Amino acid sequence: MSKTYNIAVVPGDGTGPEVIAEGLKVLGAAAVRFGFRLNLSTFDFGGDRYLKTGEVLPEGAADELRKFDAIYLGAIGHPDVKPGILEKGILLRLRFELDQYVNLRPVKLFPGVDCPLKDKGPEHIDFVVVRENTEGLYAGAGGVLKKGTPDEVAIQESINTRKGVERCIRYAFEYCARRKKMNKLTLCGKTNVLTFAFDLWERTFYEVAREYPAIKPDYAHVDAITMWFVKNPEWFDVIVTDNMFGDIITDLGAMIQGGMGIAAGGNINPEGVSMFEPIGGSAPKYKGKNVINPLAAICAAGMMLEHLGEETAGKTVEKAAMEVTGRHIKSLAAGHMGLTTTQVGDLVANLTAKL
Repeated sequence: MSKTYNIAVVPGDGTGPEVIAEGLKVLGAAAVRFGFRLNLSTFDFGGDRYLKTGEVLPEGAADELRKFDAIYLGAIGHPDVKPGILEKGILLRLRFELDQYVNLRPVKLFPGVDCPLKDKGPEHIDFVVVRENTEGLYAGAGGVLKKGTPDEVAIQESINTRKGVERCIRYAFEYCARRKKMNKLTLCGKTNVLTFAFDLWERTFYEVAREYPAIKPDYAHVDAITMWFVKNPEWFDVIVTDNMFGDIITDLGAMIQGGMGIAAGGNINPEGVSMFEPIGGSAPKYKGKNVINPLAAICAAGMMLEHLGEETAGKTVEKAAMEVTGRHIKSLAAGHMGLTTTQVGDLVANLTAKL
């Protein structure tokens, strides 16, 4: 009997529904090819719902989403909604309430994709960032005194717990062991300045490392990481870091892999429900034009399949996307691919069915 996966689909805002449609097309092809079934439930969380109802996320939404095997998200961000309302009210709230404590970001240069780094190709850029996703500066601890006066004080505190740090680091070691590439895990921090938080990170990192003798533990300051991503990206295999540093270095990673049009990520709770999404925004100016690049959303679908245990199917989706970048499209940029959004989705789906 074929296995059935219950997937919550949140198309979101702007071009989100368009790229999700292509991702679902590819998932459907993978399901037929590899003999599993998908039971899809769509949720209208996003800007349009908020503008109609004034409600960002319904009460009990997180509890309902916990019942699913995974969440497939398009994009959040609406031009008629003040920035921050939807992002905090949907994305951050779901990450925290669903305890998606790892943000997983592969950084991989696909064939045929222009790289801004001189003399670097796909063989040089293939690493993964494991970012702590529910603590740090993004936990929201702090406050403001005497706002709007010359004596105003703003405090934003970074919260780092042994539990939160250790479970993220342990996930990174396990992921590195499964990846079987360089067997090297790099802790990205700032131990020379952030002496409280990163003392905890560093001590925990090397304590856990003793349990993984096959993995080489490595350390680099975050400012050095940003230089070496540009100069020597081939040095890296898996990187683990805190919430804010991870947010920054993964955007740099997206640029060296060719841009947001190919960048996909997962918000992971290994013991619960995880959420997969393209990293780029909702791109409302391209909405309805059938020109947006769907490959990031398609790659996020592939990541979701791997997470669900359909590893061969997930890797086939990635292989199909690489075939499309290497042979079929002119550019990753919206309106310059040489193909429409739906044509790219058709190509990847057809390749997934036969590769």
